[in-house]
Amino acid sequence: MNAAALPVLNLLADGEGGNHDSLNPYLTGGAALFVLLLLLFVTTRFNRDR
Repeated sequence: MNAAALPVLNLLADGEGGNHDSLNPYLTGGAALFVLLLLLFVTTRFNRDR
């Protein structure tokens, strides 16, 4: 990495950041789990080869 880019990256990293306040990790994980389980259910219902 170019040495001139390091002060710029440090300046960007020091700013306000992180997760947005409205993103609840439990809600996000629960929604992702629900979507994956729904996709698994749909996949197994349409797989009539067995």
